[in-house]
Amino acid sequence: MRSDKGATTAATTPSVDRDAGREQPAHRPREPVLCAGCGAVSVRSRWSRSANARRRVAAAGLPIDVRFCPACRRRESGLPRGFVHVDGDFVGPHRDSIVRLLHDEAARAAEDNPLARVLDWGDDGTGGMIVTTTTEHLAIRLGRALEKAFEGKVLYGFSHQNTLAHVWWHRDQAA
Repeated sequence: MRSDKGATTAATTPSVDRDAGREQPAHRPREPVLCAGCGAVSVRSRWSRSANARRRVAAAGLPIDVRFCPACRRRESGLPRGFVHVDGDFVGPHRDSIVRLLHDEAARAAEDNPLARVLDWGDDGTGGMIVTTTTEHLAIRLGRALEKAFEGKVLYGFSHQNTLAHVWWHRDQAA
């Protein structure tokens, strides 16, 4: 028995750009590309902020195309992909160590992926803080680091198609 219904496998379903083209350039730039905002270099579709990568590009003698990397475009647009909410009675007395941990973890994440950056550090008005990130993966990584270092309770929330992550970390003082 034949059906009039068309194929519905993932291979035949058209892919939809989640951001409606906001993050994708109109055409793929000629490589190597230097970011005018942060100095990162893109070679073979991989962004790197290491001095070694910049030296290799300079030694190659190729013309360098200057553009903004996706993280700098996201910073300019002000549209974060991740939020980390930090609250509880524990935060006030240990704020410095929490901020230091988050800074260190963000720096380690930037070594792995230079496009994963913290956009903003802010207070939530109740004694806690909110950290916004360029990627949802960085928000999750910061939440896991808080849970591992200070225990507490972590909740993860994701938007449709996992394009936005909310991480809530809460800890009250130990009795």
